[in-house]
Amino acid sequence: MPKALLDFMGYTFYFYSEEGNEPVHVTKGKPSNNAAKFWIKRDSIELERRGNIPQKDLNRIQKYICANRADIIARWYEYFGL
Repeated sequence: MPKALLDFMGYTFYFYSEEGNEPVHVTKGKPSNNAAKFWIKRDSIELERRGNIPQKDLNRIQKYICANRADIIARWYEYFGL
């Protein structure tokens, strides 16, 4: 079941609770199988899959994830009890 993290520009950021080693998923509206996927790396944010999101929005989302990476990572650890 997806766990919502943040909302930005109408997009929902979440991860799948049964997949502890998954990237951040991003969709507009409800979670879907066609979500964009971003990996949060030590020195970068990498787009794995674009989904249905326009490139202009992807660029803004990537910057937003970078600016909020510490909060996203903290929520991930909190959720999984690590």
